Amino acid sequence: MTEFDYDLFVIGGGSGGVRSARLAAGLGKKVAIAEEYRFGGTCVIRGCVPKKLLVYASQFSEHFEDSRGFGWSVGESAFDWPTLIANKDREIDRLEGLYRRGLENAGAEIIASRAELTGPNSVLIKATGQTVTARHILIAVGGAPNPHAALPGHELCISSNEAFHLDELPKAILIAGGGYIAVEFANIFHGLGVETTLIYRGQEILSRFDQDMRRGLHVAMEEKGIRILCHEVFEKIERGPDGRLLAHTSKGKALAADQVLLALGRDPNTHGLGLEAAGVKTGIKGEILVDEYSCTNVESIYAVGDVTDRVQLTPVAIHEAMCLVDTLYRDRPTSPDHDMIATAVFSQPEIGTVGLSEEEAGKRFDTLEIYRAEFRPMKATLSGRAEKMIMKIVVNADDRKVLGVHILGHEAGEMAQLLGIALKAGCTKDDFDRTMAVHPTASEELVTMYTPSYRVKGGERV
Repeated sequence: MTEFDYDLFVIGGGSGGVRSARLAAGLGKKVAIAEEYRFGGTCVIRGCVPKKLLVYASQFSEHFEDSRGFGWSVGESAFDWPTLIANKDREIDRLEGLYRRGLENAGAEIIASRAELTGPNSVLIKATGQTVTARHILIAVGGAPNPHAALPGHELCISSNEAFHLDELPKAILIAGGGYIAVEFANIFHGLGVETTLIYRGQEILSRFDQDMRRGLHVAMEEKGIRILCHEVFEKIERGPDGRLLAHTSKGKALAADQVLLALGRDPNTHGLGLEAAGVKTGIKGEILVDEYSCTNVESIYAVGDVTDRVQLTPVAIHEAMCLVDTLYRDRPTSPDHDMIATAVFSQPEIGTVGLSEEEAGKRFDTLEIYRAEFRPMKATLSGRAEKMIMKIVVNADDRKVLGVHILGHEAGEMAQLLGIALKAGCTKDDFDRTMAVHPTASEELVTMYTPSYRVKGGERV
């Protein structure tokens, strides 16, 4: 008779939880995974995947316009929001089914219920009231949108969760926030014909990105017709006499809209999880504190993904899960590597980035060489679109190592993925210079910038 009911009990059916459960079960371990909503987590159900589908939908208005410069005559076009949402939902259902089948085929037990800790090795399954035991417990419950409860009228607003399930497309929307979720939704709704206003308390959108990318995108968004209000916040949301929402701002404005979307960050989803009963320590935001091997202060309990608030990206959660399986079941203690993570913002135009921004690099290295190009891509020459691409390479002048690459423009995310391999391998600017260009492409600019645009010394441009 075994000491525990399971070798591994996973709480949370998102990307990190599913990957760890599937791999562990595939190694012959007795595994259960509990999920109270839908398998796939934020990314698949109400995050990256449906958002990218909406991004594609929102780009067609520009594609139709651009085609005229290439000789196409496009007839009258019309957009139907319910059709998009229905098709999106069908694809999400398909993907959730794949997640479930992957778990079943590996031999993991699927539990459709909320699960809460009752001790270091015990879990309560809420749907049945049953308590089970496990040698190891993994918490992979992700995060949830911050409701900004201190804002009067916040209950009248929606988060990114609800944005995917609106019954109808609003005529006007106000979006609070300056991070990638706020920026992406601003571009999505604008591309679908919605009057869009973005309001952000900071000096510039996308606070952790390279300044040239931030400013370049800001300009491009405003040129498209998106209204951006920086150094400003909502102070109160109320329902007007006409049924629309009225948002009062810190600068005395009263903005009317059909929907107000709050994209003001995400919080670890740890409330009511039973962490106190198990003795698991958390941080100031409720995030689960873990060591370099994703282990909490309780040696039988681990955590991966957004609930740890390390790096809130789906591929990171998957990577952490794979490292955990190596550590627990393959006798290969492996610490997740969070260095040089390539990321993308699916704005319009996109941002693709890997490595350090100029600002970050300037704080860490004495002298930098900055290679920067701004140009009109070939596709825009016949379409007549004024949009520019910006490409930027940050180099340590002492050893010529490339510290970061940042791109604003079409397909920037695809480029960032490939650049991530090169930078992860430790390439130098000389490696870039030795690489033959693919012509004619926008990305060839990355290997044809031979002379620094300027240098940075002690954090200051010289």
